[in-house]
Amino acid sequence: MTDLGKIDRETFDSHVASSLGADRDDVLLEPTHGIDFGVLEVGGEAVVVATDPISILPEIGLERAARFALDLVLADVAVSGIAPTHLAISFTLPPEMDDGAFATIQETMAAECRELGVAIVAGHTARYSDAAYPWVGGATALGVGDPDRLVRPDGAHPGDRLVLTTGPAAEAVGLFATLFDDELDLPEDVLGDARERLEDVYAVRDAITAAAAGPVTAMHDVTEGGLAGALNEMANGAGVRFEIDREAVPVKAGVRAVTDHLEIDPWHVTSCGSLLVAVDPDGVGDVLAALADRGTVAAEIGRVEDGEGVVVDGEVLEHPEVDPSWEAYAELAGE
Repeated sequence: MTDLGKIDRETFDSHVASSLGADRDDVLLEPTHGIDFGVLEVGGEAVVVATDPISILPEIGLERAARFALDLVLADVAVSGIAPTHLAISFTLPPEMDDGAFATIQETMAAECRELGVAIVAGHTARYSDAAYPWVGGATALGVGDPDRLVRPDGAHPGDRLVLTTGPAAEAVGLFATLFDDELDLPEDVLGDARERLEDVYAVRDAITAAAAGPVTAMHDVTEGGLAGALNEMANGAGVRFEIDREAVPVKAGVRAVTDHLEIDPWHVTSCGSLLVAVDPDGVGDVLAALADRGTVAAEIGRVEDGEGVVVDGEVLEHPEVDPSWEAYAELAGE
């Protein structure tokens, strides 16, 4: 069976990077492996563009599921240093989603967009017989702003410090403990801690906060492939080496117990809500203080050096290639 999750680098280079349509002068950044957004220049402004699927898990509550799905889309723009401003959503609704459920999702997303200053400008909504939870559509987010504020995920340079928010595996652990608590033979207090991790999966405001506090040279949200993937993608994109102190990496309550129980590496699993940020040394204190003011756990976990790859406590950390959370989810779901 073909591996689940995002396509690998070889497939991307062979079938995506080589097939991008017309060459246009207004494209400043085209689809790039390990970078989740593209950039246009329109009328002297930078227009950051990112597209993601919409995943709704009714089991975690429709309002929370809607906020989670929206944050995932908007975060891919927010890590550019330019706040998201516009959104287009396509909903392919499963037949079992009635009008009341859809209204809850739409209204929750709209309320969150109002708070963030994001206008919903286009969309498509329909029910289809083959549509099914959790994949109920897709969305494109845009951020319009000053090109001088643009932060690229491949912008880290030697001397920078690396800051991590939240820590690894919060998303995966929160979902496993909420959706499959009966399948996890763990004490209730541990499962309770793990379920609380679903409150840590929101990254948009943290990204905007870090960029404003900076100077920030690179940001990446820690999604598929987890922290190990994000570290390698940022380091490889910038052509530098990341030196990481494992003990400095924050780990939230419940994470180790659940990942140990499932025999998966918490550094390898999807971790929405966590941000990896490269910061000029003079700005580290300001970034950490601004995040702390938001109540976000964050820590300096390493530095950027000349060289290549990722080194953790003297040992090379490879990209995991396949995110083990997909297989763990399938096994727990009995698929």
